[in-house]
Amino acid sequence: METYDLIIIGAGPAGISAGIYAARQRLSILIISKDIGGQVAKKAVDIENYPGFTKISGPDLVDIYKKQAKENNLEILQGEVEKIEKSGEDFLIHLKNGKEYQATSVIVATGAESRKINIPGEEEFAGKGVSYCSLCDGPVFKDKVVAVIGGGNNGFESALFLSNYVKQIYILEYSDTVKADLENQELVGSYKNIEVIKNAKVARIEGDKFVKSITYEDVSNEAASAKASAFDKSSAGQAGEPREKTLDVQGVFVEIGYVPSTSFVNDLVELNENKEIVFDPKTLETKTPGLFSAGDCNVSKYKQIVMASGQGASSALSAYEYIKKENHKRNKHE
Repeated sequence: METYDLIIIGAGPAGISAGIYAARQRLSILIISKDIGGQVAKKAVDIENYPGFTKISGPDLVDIYKKQAKENNLEILQGEVEKIEKSGEDFLIHLKNGKEYQATSVIVATGAESRKINIPGEEEFAGKGVSYCSLCDGPVFKDKVVAVIGGGNNGFESALFLSNYVKQIYILEYSDTVKADLENQELVGSYKNIEVIKNAKVARIEGDKFVKSITYEDVSNEAASAKASAFDKSSAGQAGEPREKTLDVQGVFVEIGYVPSTSFVNDLVELNENKEIVFDPKTLETKTPGLFSAGDCNVSKYKQIVMASGQGASSALSAYEYIKKENHKRNKHE
């Protein structure tokens, strides 16, 4: 079995940064990941808040990650981890393809996956009009009408990117306010082919071979009724029931946030209610000594590329200190 000082799971901003810093400490390293770049590779608009670049696209930043990985002789293995377990003093990494690797220390930097909305038609039409990546699939919908589910920054940025291709975009937001930054709200407001629909509870996606429509409930009456009942109990329930409305669309882009990719490491870490990994803020170490976490898979409040990169660097330096102590302890007992 191949054994390394450090195995890093994930090759997004956190994983690549961890790899670069660990390589400078002359550690033997293996990075295991489904892809390189993570969510950065799917970024629909230019990144304008990353130090060193006034503006850079997600794919261009990923190209730099690949170049830096090569320059630092990082070994990157394409694969998915099924489980991590302790094996004596080391960690044993089980891949879904049956292969196993061993390491003194592990950094989990798996980020997060697109959250599904779980409505009828979503799974049925996945890849047939339902998408979770506007950058990947946007050009396919040239001159068509699409819906974007989600009124946060992801939804608004997705709509801005799609506006270059599609004829009309509907942004559907469940609440009566959107969560996107003011800058994104102002940009979206300047586009004639983008319409924001609030109080829209998405009900189902329909079609035959491909998506043909999306239906939502107008829940503005529910909000009005709740507000009225707070002042006058007799008015409760007098407002009309939620009304269903259908939009004829050929595409649906789901942009309602992300779910941490942490299921494979449940037994060795503490997870919060959102399935994010809890860690020591000083070292990024989890409850299991030698197991560290970096990036969007952990409890960090702000999910930003620059912060994931910083955590990657910090976790690598903490892992180096742990490995150094472990090697000293093991050599002492030999």
